[in-house]
Amino acid sequence: MHMEIAEQDRAFRNEVRAFIGDRLPKDVRDKVRDGSLLTREDVVDWMRTVSDRGWMCPNWPEAAGGPGWTPSQKFIFEEESYLACAPGPVPFGPQMVGPVLLAFGTEEQKARHLPGILSSEVIWCQGYSEPNSGSDLASLGCRAVRDGDHYIVNGRKIWTTNADWADWCFALVRTDSSGKKQDGISVLLIDMSLPGVTVRPIERFSRMSDFNEVIFEDVRVPVSERIYDEGKGWTCAKYLLGHERSGTAGVGLCRQRLDRLEEIDDGRDPDFSRRIAETSTALEDLRWSFLRMVAAKEADDEIGPEASLLKIRGTEIQQDVMELLMEAQGYFAHPFIERALTQGWNEPPVGPSEAAGATAFYFDWRKASIYGGSNEIQRNIIAKAVLGL
Repeated sequence: MHMEIAEQDRAFRNEVRAFIGDRLPKDVRDKVRDGSLLTREDVVDWMRTVSDRGWMCPNWPEAAGGPGWTPSQKFIFEEESYLACAPGPVPFGPQMVGPVLLAFGTEEQKARHLPGILSSEVIWCQGYSEPNSGSDLASLGCRAVRDGDHYIVNGRKIWTTNADWADWCFALVRTDSSGKKQDGISVLLIDMSLPGVTVRPIERFSRMSDFNEVIFEDVRVPVSERIYDEGKGWTCAKYLLGHERSGTAGVGLCRQRLDRLEEIDDGRDPDFSRRIAETSTALEDLRWSFLRMVAAKEADDEIGPEASLLKIRGTEIQQDVMELLMEAQGYFAHPFIERALTQGWNEPPVGPSEAAGATAFYFDWRKASIYGGSNEIQRNIIAKAVLGL
């Protein structure tokens, strides 16, 4: 594969490095490097900086405001962003609902919503999972009943990442229960400031609270905010999940963390050094598998169940890396004080700067094999689509 050694790709990688090096604030970079908590301002300000450069929506066609990148350039930008410790964007607008709007939305919906996503002025969240409907997403029960030019929405969504930051939510709701469970599902775009919308943070074992429960109580949503036909939301959901799962491999994130691990490792424990080397080798295998998918995209081949393969292996490696990082801190990772994850509290830190968050991030990344469709569900998809079982 020669895509990464092409002269234009080398030049683009240098351009990305220069942009991030020049524009990323040092305090934000240090927070990402050390695993400190990021504020909404930290993340959204960086998103707006990237938007000003025209790089926030790389999956969008150039005619819609995308940068016109090749798939390899998209990969390079993501990888370099992680390696430079830039904050990851809130992905639900640029990477999820934006492509769905481009594929299924009306011209009026595109005109109303796409500019705010492009500029990062409007932040989105994803209303999919429910208390009794996670990986079996088709069994969702949040209902939307038609009332003239509006739907009246009642129900709950859970594990809704960044709902406490979001201006809008794209939600799967049940508009008909008469057929099989995949039928009768519709997609609504819901203004989070509407009466009847309540957001309740969910504090995880790691003490991080970007997960939320969202409650809809008689929320009136205009019919004009429904994407695609009523009852055909499952088509949109499957399209979106392909975008989500191919983006959860986390190659750049793992590379950045492993680079730090290799700096920490002094070679005095051969077994620990071997585990780092094995994980690094597994990551390089994953990276080349991801690049093969990039090559398929450049050849306009359809991306299918390989997205599930990448999701499984990528999240397993992420968990391995976070475990190694925690172990590398030794006893400095044992005490866990939530406030120590906020820079400026009790400075300077005891032990290495990244030790305060090591245990929290280890626990937090246990979620990786569950979100985006659990790895068990991904194996079922592979069994059916690849093995024909």
